[in-house]
Amino acid sequence: MGSHRSPAQVRASLKHPIIDGDGHWVEYNPVFAERMRKVAGDKAADGFLATQRRIPDALRLSIAERKQRGIAMEGYWTRQSTNTRDRATAMMPRLLYDRLDELGIDFGIVYPTAGLGVPRIQDDATRRAVTRGFNIVTAEYFGKLSDRLTPAAIIPMFTPDEAIEELEFATRELGAKVGMFGGAFARRMPIGEGLDPSLARFVVSYDWIGIDSEHDYDPVWQKCRELGVAPTFHAGGRGFALRASPSNFTFNHIGHFASAGHAIAKGLFLGGVTRRFPDLNFAFLEGGVGWGCQLFADLIEHWERRGAKGIAYMDPARLDRTLLKELVDKYGDADMAAELARRDGWPSHEEDEPTGGVPVLDDFAACQIERKQDWIDLYAKPYYFGCEADDRMNVTAFGRANPFGARINAIFSSDIGHFDVPDMLSPVPEAYELVEDELITLDDFRDFTFANAVRLWGTQNPRFFEGTRVAKEAAAVLNLAPARAAAE
Repeated sequence: MGSHRSPAQVRASLKHPIIDGDGHWVEYNPVFAERMRKVAGDKAADGFLATQRRIPDALRLSIAERKQRGIAMEGYWTRQSTNTRDRATAMMPRLLYDRLDELGIDFGIVYPTAGLGVPRIQDDATRRAVTRGFNIVTAEYFGKLSDRLTPAAIIPMFTPDEAIEELEFATRELGAKVGMFGGAFARRMPIGEGLDPSLARFVVSYDWIGIDSEHDYDPVWQKCRELGVAPTFHAGGRGFALRASPSNFTFNHIGHFASAGHAIAKGLFLGGVTRRFPDLNFAFLEGGVGWGCQLFADLIEHWERRGAKGIAYMDPARLDRTLLKELVDKYGDADMAAELARRDGWPSHEEDEPTGGVPVLDDFAACQIERKQDWIDLYAKPYYFGCEADDRMNVTAFGRANPFGARINAIFSSDIGHFDVPDMLSPVPEAYELVEDELITLDDFRDFTFANAVRLWGTQNPRFFEGTRVAKEAAAVLNLAPARAAAE
């Protein structure tokens, strides 16, 4: 497979720009850390470097040692080597900027690589120091490239206060327009206190932010509203639970972004966040859109059975004991009939049907769903899904098999800079193959590679694309006045 067109040829054939919703740069850690040290101190720099030792430390162990300690196999050789120009492009934002036309990309949102694990740092002081230093240095690297590239600032979420503090700083002091929010991260459980660290790391729960958290994150979502920031999640699920093979990285890697996004998306939805904040967009990156379409259908099916009306249908009190007795007498046996008689006709006693102490017998109570349009408004409209170019499941986004014919918001995400893109020239042509294979239309492709990204970030912040290469076209999607969108 593979398109016969170059990225520039694909771009030239289109009547719209291409926005990369999730590219990556690869921080050169020795230099990056020292820049952090200068602007944020030793705790920031040393804490950052400590996060970078986890993978090589795991790879220095044998398979047997990893198995004994419950440590997952990590990826080795994950940086470009044969393709040296791409390696350099990932390391240096100015080179990426200069190559964007060659890559067929008009504007790109760039996420970290070394910084992906920063929101998971357990020590509060270290996490906050590393986050602050990381965001400052990242802003410096991209400061003069803003007409075509914008980097994501890290927003840690262990507490609402730290999230709000970093949101305020990143947007108002650094000019950040994109936030990479922490989610699906481990919280140490009190029963693990005092345990050896090698054991304590297993005594954790995971925070999905929207539901069952020890914190109320509504103030964070309100702050996002005020600052015009659409929360985006680049969370992973590799290295624990069902993705912890000590010998095979691919086993651990496949599906791990989707599994973390799945948990966060469910938590936000079932926790009523999209109901309480109907004008806030959320994005789940690098896991594709296939799982997003499946979750949409699964939620609807479960609502039909576990929503208020569906669960009421299963209420044990509604059992027709007379009819049950008649059927047992006809089709059952004497032992069953005798047992039912001892229970006054009830198959189980009330104490045998506990409801778990929930205040409302409706798993969807926070969603307040009453009509079909609620599903569009609470899920299909505010949720966006980052999709790599070669993912054939991208076709599922465009409504043909989704409930209510809903189009699910897929956004083109190159993932350049990482090992799964051996050639930076490949993402745009690979994405376009779906058009060439007549699996999606040119209008679908426009939404995928341009309009959906504009809506994700531009609906939240109408000034997001001001001064950029795509300002005029983005303004047309957002129905903004032309003067506001003029790029100087």
